[in-house]
Order: sequence, then structure tokens, then C-alpha cells
Amino acid sequence: MTTVAAYAAPAAKAPLERTTIERRPVGEHDVLIEIKFAGICHSDIHQAREGWGEAIFPMVPGHEIAGIVTEVGPGVTKFAAGDRVGVGCMVDSCRECENCEAGLEQYCTRGNVGTYNAIGKDGEPTYGGYSTHIVVDEAFTVRIPEGLALDEAAPLLCAGITTYSPLKHWNAGPGKKVAVVGMGGLGHMGVKIAHALGAEVTVLSQSLRKKDDGLKLGADHYYATSDPKTFQELRGSFDLILSTVSAPLDLDTFLSLLKTDGAFVNVGAPEEPVSLNLFSVIGGRKTLAGSGIGGIQETQEMLDFCAEHGFGAEIELISAGEINEAYERVLNSDVRYRFVIDVATI
Repeated sequence: MTTVAAYAAPAAKAPLERTTIERRPVGEHDVLIEIKFAGICHSDIHQAREGWGEAIFPMVPGHEIAGIVTEVGPGVTKFAAGDRVGVGCMVDSCRECENCEAGLEQYCTRGNVGTYNAIGKDGEPTYGGYSTHIVVDEAFTVRIPEGLALDEAAPLLCAGITTYSPLKHWNAGPGKKVAVVGMGGLGHMGVKIAHALGAEVTVLSQSLRKKDDGLKLGADHYYATSDPKTFQELRGSFDLILSTVSAPLDLDTFLSLLKTDGAFVNVGAPEEPVSLNLFSVIGGRKTLAGSGIGGIQETQEMLDFCAEHGFGAEIELISAGEINEAYERVLNSDVRYRFVIDVATI
């Protein structure tokens, strides 16, 4: 075992503080990664504050991890010391079920093993990226292309793949009208990726205060959802709406914006249940769906796509001592657009 420095929440809703954790020895197929940068995802806050249910403490959040391989196990074939790599939201799965066999490890029927707030196959809790080092099986490690800066690449391991996967699945591309609800950590990546895929992109945000940013990142149109005229004007407009917000929405109103056979896909996960009038989907044969991250192969595909198109995330780099303040700023939508921890400051 190796003792490493980390930032952890000692209990639900408690401020995160500097501590040490134990990392397992490097096994046959493991890589030891010196973490350089870790993104702060809204789901880190949900889990550290038990917004999604009971959690495991102490908790070291962080599933947007970018770093350098420093050691590999004897059976490792994909990576060597010095490689630039990333780790996303999961570090293992059963690898045998129908979904794992199909490269959909995120939907492992026995449940994938989360990068943190989970129990690994060894029976020990998993600890995430707010730490100096992590040991991960090479099968759940991805390569970060040379064209991407590590700090801007870190948020792609969750925010990037969480938007890329549904945009690809629902065929966003030329001739398709795509709306992105919310211009935050997920939403700004949704805009960049949908634009790069060739779709006509509209942002639906509460206000117009981020309009200039949205248009700069690739949106063709930008509307305020606080203006009732928006919903009259855009009725029946979209093939696909990607909701990235974690606040409950009036689904019936948003579903009215879809064309016949359109899909409204949730990647934001509110803590409260939402209600729905089923006539909102019956009329127009509409789909209300959800999507969660992507498989390992698709995550690599997304990283290569972003490198090819020359973009990472829009980030604000912070020191580890600013994590608690960053959490409050995320909750107040005061970040453009992803906080990334400089792990050297841990």
C-alpha cells in the first residue's frame, strides 16, 4: 500500500479537508497515475452532501482525472511510464454481461464500480481524483491525445463523454436541430460537441447573461427560458433536446419544443422526482430519455474527437485550498465553465 495526500469530505455536508489515503499496490494489469489535474463535477457535490442518497465517508471525490503514468504492472500492454492518461467515472465493471461485452460498461447489469463512493472488487472503498496518485486497471484508463492540454482534458472524462455519448446515440449532425438546456459545466461541452458534429445548435438558458460565450463556443441561437415567448416561438423546433441541468424542469413545457419523433434526453440528474403529463410524449411520438457517461471505447473516441477538433473544456484552475469555495460557486452557477484542481497544490 502507498499513502498519498488527498482532499476528503469526512462526513455528509462537511467541508472537504486535507488528509491521507491508502492506494493499493500496482497489480498485474494496473497503472499508477500521478494525477496532475482533477475537475470538479456537480455530481461530486451531490454525493459529498448525500443528495443522491446514502454515501461512503470519508469521501475523496473526483472522476475527471488527468495525469501521467509513473508505473505499470507486469501484464500491462496499453500503457507505459510517461504516458498521458485519463480516468473517468468508473474504474471497473463485471466485464462479462451483455452490456460490458458491447462496450457499454457504464450500464453493466451488475453495476459498474464508481471511481469514488463505491466498493471495489477487493471490498475496499474507492477514492477519486482529489488526490496525488491513483491506481487503476489499464482496461479503465484512457489515453489523452497530445493535442489536448491536460488541465482542459480533465473535465472531458465526465462532462465531455456525458454529452458526447447521447449526441452520437441520437444522431446529432448535419441537418439536425439540437437544443442544449443549461450553459454550465456539461452544457458548454454539449454546445461545443454538437457544433463540431455539424448540428444546428440552440442554447436554452435561464437568462441571456452567457449568450456571448454560447455563440463563441458554437451555438447558432441562444434563448432565455425565463421569457415565456421563447416557448411559443420555438414550439415543435427540435430533433433533440439535451438537458444538462440538475434542477427539476417543467418537462411538459420543454417537450412541446420537440418535433414529431424528437427526443428529450436528460444527463443532468435532479435530486427530486419530476412530474409528467404523458400526453406530452403521446402527441408527436416523442421520447423522454436519459443517458449516463459512455463506455471506455467511446470515451477514447470522444477524446480523439475533441483533439481532432482542437478543443477541451473551458476551465478555471484552482488550488486545493479553494475546493470548498468552488463548491459554493458551482451551486450559484458562478463558474465558466469547469473548476479544475491543480493537484500539485494538494
